[in-house]
Amino acid sequence: MNHFLDVLQLLKRFGIFIYTGNQKTDIEMMMSEVKELYDNGLIMKEDYLPALLLLKKELGRRAD
Repeated sequence: MNHFLDVLQLLKRFGIFIYTGNQKTDIEMMMSEVKELYDNGLIMKEDYLPALLLLKKELGRRAD
């Protein structure tokens, strides 16, 4: 998982589409959804950690 788009595709595989109109809120909700998928055993640590890292990085970029 190398790009923000990869995280979107991961969520899409589970039928999760997030759009609130606020980019920061979207990313925070995506982080929550990725964590929920991991906590429920639907994705492995190999997908969870890179996705979370990418989202945190993206959140930092969008906050500026």
